[in-house]
Amino acid sequence: MTMAAAIQSRTAEAPARSKASRITDVEIISDLAMAEPVWRALEKTCHLATPYQRFDLLGPWQRLVGEHEGAAPFIVIARDAERRPLVVLPLCTRQSHGVTVACFMGGKHTTFNMGLWDADFAVHADAADLDALLAALRGRVDVLALSQQPTRWRDQQNPFAVLPRQNSINGCPLLAMPPDGLPASRISNSFRRRLKSKEKKLQALAGYRYHLATTDNDITRLLDWFFRVKPVRMAEQKLPNVFAEPGVEAFIRAACLAPRGDGRVIDIHALECDEEVIAIFAGVADGRRFSMMFNTYTMSEHARYSPGLILMRNIIDRYAEAGYDALDLGIGSDDYKRLFCKSDEEIFDSFVPLTSRGKLAAMAMSSLSHGKRLVKQNQMLFDLARRLRRAFG
Repeated sequence: MTMAAAIQSRTAEAPARSKASRITDVEIISDLAMAEPVWRALEKTCHLATPYQRFDLLGPWQRLVGEHEGAAPFIVIARDAERRPLVVLPLCTRQSHGVTVACFMGGKHTTFNMGLWDADFAVHADAADLDALLAALRGRVDVLALSQQPTRWRDQQNPFAVLPRQNSINGCPLLAMPPDGLPASRISNSFRRRLKSKEKKLQALAGYRYHLATTDNDITRLLDWFFRVKPVRMAEQKLPNVFAEPGVEAFIRAACLAPRGDGRVIDIHALECDEEVIAIFAGVADGRRFSMMFNTYTMSEHARYSPGLILMRNIIDRYAEAGYDALDLGIGSDDYKRLFCKSDEEIFDSFVPLTSRGKLAAMAMSSLSHGKRLVKQNQMLFDLARRLRRAFG
C-alpha cells in the first residue's frame, strides 16, 4: 500500500483531486550552506511555516547543538516543473539501534515543528503530493519521527496533518487575542488589579522599567544574567539543566543576537531596575503570534511580587496593541501558564515508516509517546514518575 493510499483511506470524505503531483523533483541536502539560499528565499516569499523554522534559528542549532548530539542535516527540497521550491523540510537524521530516524531540527528548543511550504501549494497539496515527497526519502531513512506539529497555522491546515498522527505528549497553552479586543478580554480586570497591587512594590525601585532588548550590549547583558540564574532555579526545582548541554548556550546567544527586521530572531523582554534584572521572557514573533521559549526571574526578595506574571501581562498587552492575534507560552502545563491561557494549541506527532525495519521503530515510538502522554494526563502517575526521576537523578 502506497503512502498516498494510506492517506486517502484517512481522507475518503475529501473532494476528489488530480492524481498528478506538482512535485517533479526532490533534492536531499546534507550541507546547511548549500540549502541556505533556497531556504531563505522561501522564507521571504508567501510561505506557511512557524517562526521556529527560520534559517537563523535552526542553522545555529544544527551547527552548535545538533552536531554534538550526532544529528546530521537532512534537508529536503521539493520543486515543481519550473524548479520553483514548493517545500523545504528542515530535517536531521540520527542513528538509533541500527535504525535511521529523520526528525525536525531544533530538538528541545522548538515548540512547533513544520516544513516551510509555499502557501499556495500548501492549500492544494494532496495525497499524491505527499506520496511524491515521501517516496524520495525511502531508502535514505527508515522512519520519520515528526513531533510537535501544529494542525493549523495562520488559519491554514498543515499539509502533514493528513498523515497518520496522534496527539503530542504535551499540549501548548494558547491565548487567543481577538482584534480590537478590550484588555479585559485578554486578562481579567480582577487579575490585573492583583498584579497592579504587586507591581506597586516594584515601581518604588529606582529605574524600574519594562523593555524589549534592542542592542547587542543589552541582549548580551541579559543573557549573562540568565545563564547565571537559570541553573539555580532549575536546581531548586530538581530539573535537569538543558541549558548546560553542549552548544546550547552558544546557540541561544547566536539566535538572540541575529537580526530580523526591526527585532531579533529571538526577542528578549525584561523587567529591570537600576539594581538588578528582575525577570526576562524570550521568544519568537512573526507579526501575528508571540511564542515564548525560555524565562526566569530574580533570586532576590523582589521575587515575592510575582515579577514573571507582571512581565507576561506587559508582553501580552504589547503584542495585542501591535495587532497580534495569539500568544503561546510553550509546551507544558505549568500553573502560571493557565493563569493567562485558557485553551491549547492542537499539536500532533507522526511516526511514518519508510522501510520494513522502520515499521517496528515507528510502532515503538508511537507506543512510547502515547504512554508518556497518558502519564502526563494522570496526576497520580505523573507525580510517581517525577518522584522516581528525582530519586534516580
